[in-house]
Amino acid sequence: MRRTEALLVLADGTLFEGEAAGALEGTRIATGELVFNTALSGYQEVVTDPSYAGQVIAFTYPHIGNYGTNPTDDESRRPFCKGVVVRDLVTAPSNWRSSEGVEEGLVRTGVPAITGVDTRRLTRHVREAGAMPCAMGTGGRDELAAAAAAAPSTTGADLVAEVTIERPVTRGEGSARVVVYDFGVKEAMLRQLGALATLTVVPASTPADEVLAMEPDGVFLSNGPGDPAPLDGPVGAIADLLGKVPIFGICLGHQLLGLALGGRTYKLHFGHHGTNHPVRRLATGGVEITSQNHNYALDPSGLGGVEITHVNLNDGVVEGIAAPRAGAFSVQYHPEAGPGPHDARYLFAEFRALMAAGIPTR
Repeated sequence: MRRTEALLVLADGTLFEGEAAGALEGTRIATGELVFNTALSGYQEVVTDPSYAGQVIAFTYPHIGNYGTNPTDDESRRPFCKGVVVRDLVTAPSNWRSSEGVEEGLVRTGVPAITGVDTRRLTRHVREAGAMPCAMGTGGRDELAAAAAAAPSTTGADLVAEVTIERPVTRGEGSARVVVYDFGVKEAMLRQLGALATLTVVPASTPADEVLAMEPDGVFLSNGPGDPAPLDGPVGAIADLLGKVPIFGICLGHQLLGLALGGRTYKLHFGHHGTNHPVRRLATGGVEITSQNHNYALDPSGLGGVEITHVNLNDGVVEGIAAPRAGAFSVQYHPEAGPGPHDARYLFAEFRALMAAGIPTR
């Protein structure tokens, strides 16, 4: 198919040539914080993951769209990412489950994209320079460079407010009762939790007293986008819940639990976005191959009475913590994901066991 020439310009002025795809023609200029994802498959789950709000996703795998898309694999009600960058966007998918091509889905949901980009050079540049704002579109280089320079970083922004639900909803059919804080929760998480509990999914701003009034057996803190530091409301609610009900957190939920326990967070150079991050489980010495998607991480400085349970073998990032006396634990990675290994699914069973045991008496 014939496409319009387009450019991708990073905030530091670096230029990449490509062709307009998705909804880019109608948008003309799209901006966001550029990150790269190293997954070989699962592009639909990546694009529809609310944790990418505010970001432009560059896929390192060269062919995106080979097996099309289908509604079952969507992780949220719509994509929240700001754009997609690929080397080769496939226009003729082949898979019996496919009901729509990737590009048709991007157009339908208004997601800009650029194809034909040298994503290998782009990835190497971001590894050196770090994640940064970018602009892509069919305008001139100077116009796009100005837009990239003016585009906001995710640091200090409350992106959770853009993705959380407006009112509580009920999901699942398990015997336990779990309140799920929706900071940008993925459908895969709700499926795993729904197998063991009846879920009440609540907005991110829900105070602790409303949660406790539901008399849950446990509270789940979901994944979500952006910087945890400005989320004072959720951190305060989690602090009020500690020691009163069992808590399990994933990704952003892990970071927020760490903040509620007195820790700090910081921004990684280019984040963890992919499906093959090795994580050591310190209790057993075993290594789990994990799916990850985060630009911020937990600094354990200031944490009291907290155990570090998992560590990233690539760069030493804290991947899991537990506060046994408060009946809470969390991991930075995504045990609900299914890129091939299911190494971390045991964590849902641990949450079920924690709910059955309840909070330890002091």
